[in-house]
Amino acid sequence: MNVETAVLNVALFLILLTPHEYAHARVAALLGDETPRREGRLTLNPLAHVDWLGTVILPAVTSLLGGGFLGWGKPVSTDLSQLRGGLNGLALVAVAGPLSNVVFAVLLAGVAVLSAGRFPMAAQLAAQGVLLSLYLALFNLLPVPPLDGSKLLLAARIPVAVYEELARFGFILLIVAMVASPLGRWLSRLSEEGTLLLLRLFG
Repeated sequence: MNVETAVLNVALFLILLTPHEYAHARVAALLGDETPRREGRLTLNPLAHVDWLGTVILPAVTSLLGGGFLGWGKPVSTDLSQLRGGLNGLALVAVAGPLSNVVFAVLLAGVAVLSAGRFPMAAQLAAQGVLLSLYLALFNLLPVPPLDGSKLLLAARIPVAVYEELARFGFILLIVAMVASPLGRWLSRLSEEGTLLLLRLFG
């Protein structure tokens, strides 16, 4: 157990979570849905996107246990009837979050490489941010409610009844998968490989 790593992960998670949720809200607004704006989610204020269980408690506990990283922010509400493209629009809103994490990973990789010589501590923090940002992108693409990837199931036109049944047990499925399977370690390994690739691309 490493308390320092857990605290760092939670702090970085809050930083990376903000553009993730903002991206959902922004794309929804661009597609005609004003629900996120009315609910105050079209903002870069981190407190607007915090879910205390998913943003603080679970990330801290799973970081301490070392079996991966489990966490999420406060979901951005959307009104399917207002979204241009219907379920296809919903898929675009869902993908926007993980895509923002990939973009941030690339930016942080550049910061890590450029600051490595003169500011090694900043470089190390940025590199950790790359790792966590890629992890969040992969984790959120898992097709399990309430994660973003589950919305792709709806866009693929799976029966709504099947989705609703899956949503009933989604939280439990995620907990079991992260604790009792190597899923967390697989996601961590893929994120590490992606981090090394990005750092090499920047020299």
